[in-house]
Amino acid sequence: MRPTDLARTALAFVVLVLLHYTLRPMLGWRAAPDFLLIALLLVAIRVRPGTAAVVGLIMGIVADSLEPHAFGAGALGMSVVGFAASWLKAVFFADDLVLNALFFFCGKWAFDVIFLLAAHQMGTGALLIEILVWSPLKGVVTALFGLLTLVILRPILRAPAS
Repeated sequence: MRPTDLARTALAFVVLVLLHYTLRPMLGWRAAPDFLLIALLLVAIRVRPGTAAVVGLIMGIVADSLEPHAFGAGALGMSVVGFAASWLKAVFFADDLVLNALFFFCGKWAFDVIFLLAAHQMGTGALLIEILVWSPLKGVVTALFGLLTLVILRPILRAPAS
C-alpha cells in the first residue's frame, strides 16, 4: 500500500470510528449502524488477511473494553470477519454497489452471530430472535450506511488517475 493510500484509508478509518462513538449513540436505534465494522471492512479489503485480523482484534478489544460483560467476544468476531473479508476480497472487490451492500450485510451478520454465540448470554429463544430478526436488520442498516459512506468518501478512497 502506497503512503498516500495508507493516509486516505487511515482518514476514512478515523472518521468512521468517530461516527461510531458520536453519531451512533445519538441515534438510539435498536438496529443501529455499526461504523466500526464498516471501518474494519474498508481496511480489510486493502490489506493482507493477517493484518486485517490483527486490526480486527485490536478494534474488538477496544470495543470490548467499553462493554466488559462479554469481553473477548467482539475481539473474536472482529478478527474473524476482518480475516475473512480480506481473504475474500478477490471475490467481492468490485465497484458495484450491490456487491458492496452484500459485503457489508454479510460482514455485520457474521459478526453478530459470532459475537452472540461467543458471549453466550442468552437463552435459545432470545438467541434465535436476535440472530434471525435483529441481526439481519442491523446488517441492512449497516449496509445502507456503508454504501452511504462509500459514496461520500469515494473521492478520498479512490486513488487519483495517473
